[in-house]
Amino acid sequence: MAKVLLVSTNDDKIAEFQDILQKNSYEFLFSDSRILTSDIMKTQLPDIVILDCSCNNLELIPIHRDVRSFDNVLTILLFSDKNPEPELMKNANAFLKEPVTKELLLATVSANLKSKNSLQKLSNSNQDLARSLYQLNVLYNISSQFAGTLDREKLIDIMIEGIDKSLSFDLACILTFKNEQEPVLIVNSLYNVPDRLLEALKLRATLNYKSLFENREIPFELDINNLKVEKRIKYPIKEYDFSVLRADNIFAPINMSENFFGFIEIFREHDFSTEDVTCFQTISQQVSLPLKSAALYEMKEQTNKKLEKLERMKSEFISIVSHELRTPLTAIKNSLDIILSGRAGSLTETMSKFIDMGRRNVVRLSGIINDLLDLSKIEAGKMDFTFDTIKISPVVEYVKNNLDGMAKEKKIDLVTTLEDDFADIYADSRRLEQILINLVSNAIKFTKENGKIEIRTKVVDAKDIYPVDIFEETLSKLKGKYLQVLVKDNGIGIQKENLSHVFDKFAQIENSLSRKVGGSGLGLPIAKQLIEAHNGAIWCNSKPEKGSSFYFAVPIVSPVNKFFVDFKQNLQRAKMKNQSVALISLKSKSDIIEEIKNNVIKKDYLKDSATETDLDGVSTLLLSVEDGDKFLADFLKKRVNEFINLHKDLCQDCDIMYGYGIYPIDALDDLDLIKRVNKSYQKL
Repeated sequence: MAKVLLVSTNDDKIAEFQDILQKNSYEFLFSDSRILTSDIMKTQLPDIVILDCSCNNLELIPIHRDVRSFDNVLTILLFSDKNPEPELMKNANAFLKEPVTKELLLATVSANLKSKNSLQKLSNSNQDLARSLYQLNVLYNISSQFAGTLDREKLIDIMIEGIDKSLSFDLACILTFKNEQEPVLIVNSLYNVPDRLLEALKLRATLNYKSLFENREIPFELDINNLKVEKRIKYPIKEYDFSVLRADNIFAPINMSENFFGFIEIFREHDFSTEDVTCFQTISQQVSLPLKSAALYEMKEQTNKKLEKLERMKSEFISIVSHELRTPLTAIKNSLDIILSGRAGSLTETMSKFIDMGRRNVVRLSGIINDLLDLSKIEAGKMDFTFDTIKISPVVEYVKNNLDGMAKEKKIDLVTTLEDDFADIYADSRRLEQILINLVSNAIKFTKENGKIEIRTKVVDAKDIYPVDIFEETLSKLKGKYLQVLVKDNGIGIQKENLSHVFDKFAQIENSLSRKVGGSGLGLPIAKQLIEAHNGAIWCNSKPEKGSSFYFAVPIVSPVNKFFVDFKQNLQRAKMKNQSVALISLKSKSDIIEEIKNNVIKKDYLKDSATETDLDGVSTLLLSVEDGDKFLADFLKKRVNEFINLHKDLCQDCDIMYGYGIYPIDALDDLDLIKRVNKSYQKL
């Protein structure tokens, strides 16, 4: 029933209006003073107030101001010959000029009530729309946040924050299981939760959990005594009592795809609408896929850690066994050398023959042990590298001098052809010698007497490298200029179907000659891993009985090449120390990058980890920071933004892009981390 208040001191008008309005189903109220009007407004809040402007003894303007302070109350001015005050006229909703007929009064009141109801509906619709838009905005934002993390605890925090922003709950209880032995009840509350209420919430959570699986197998055992509680209180000054449990509440399970993860229940003093329930269920379902991704990521991380541990154990085992074998082998070799020298007594020809055979096998076994040690060091990331800018000619000369004697024993001609000897490469000369010795000694082993082996070097562009189908994937990754080294022989060759296995560990292509010469099958795998540490590539081509050609390519020295070689070494050290590494990149088509490097990236802070280069016509600054994390990357991003804001005239239209990746959070190797950086670029 609509309420109509008449403010007047005229008893006849009051009686007349009361009679008309009450007979037409209106609740009639009247007042003859400002004080009484104010009391009625506070206690009964009428829908319409009729002000009698003909009553000179009323404080009409103050009364009107009091009425207008209340929302959704309409005012009708009742006047006779004299017009009301301009302020009253300006702010009134309708007017009645006396004399007023019954029909006119009812029509005016009815029309204004309809107008009020329409406006109220429109206002409510606008409020609902604004709330829906706000909730949609919250859903959009938390979707972005869900996509940005694989941490299960952070995902739950994002979910709670999203529900709180969109629904403004008073109390939330979230049951989660970190594992079977660690159930956690998160109590997120506006006010403090006393111990007795906390026990009630624990009991309620336990019962809710068991009711979810009433006719099914319970995935995790849950007892109120082993339920850990994590309280998050916004305003601890106030405190809830048990009445909060009588508030309106909604409940939803949280699943990781088809697997149970936990549930959430929220309480609020005012009732939840249908839209609120939909929003709540959407958010609780939205977290499902990220939680599954997080669980898979955790499983992957745990598996990787186990594999890394097993790999370390294997490498350590090989290292220990190898060291234990080397000591007696050294003693045996020395003893055999003494016997063969005649210092232990004279030998017959047959005795010398067998002792020399034993000595050669000791040397061969020592070589196998050294290969095992090298491989275990490489795989464990413990191989020492000393990179420097060098030329290839001293390396080739060293290898030729060392293996010339071995080649001459088989009457093999070992020749070298050095083209582009001026080219500089960024490499470890000892490791290149090791690679080349492996390739040339293999060529000598598998080349028959009176054969020929050639070592040839030249500078090539990646696109001009002779294509070999089997190694297409390896060769397609090469970009820019390289120093290519070729070891070519006219030996027994390799069947095409076996070419793809020549760089596999312990692989030896089966034929009569391979059985005769033997070996560990580790020389080529070691060469491959050493070349990859140089950001190079190794491949081969061969035809049976025609010979084999083994190639390796090392990048011509450049700032970016030096950076990525050193970056790879940073990653290896980080793996050994269980540290993180940040790879950060800034790029722009203008020369602003140099200004940023000089003014923001301080060398005394980042040491020698920064390099500026030109990649595909874009000025790029690269940084590799050991023990760097997301905090450092975000801090540096903030510093660069500050520089841009301070030098807007300098940075205008520069399109500065910033990207970064963190090992081991974003990727586990150098190539994947570089891909991560390329995907993460954002315009500053």
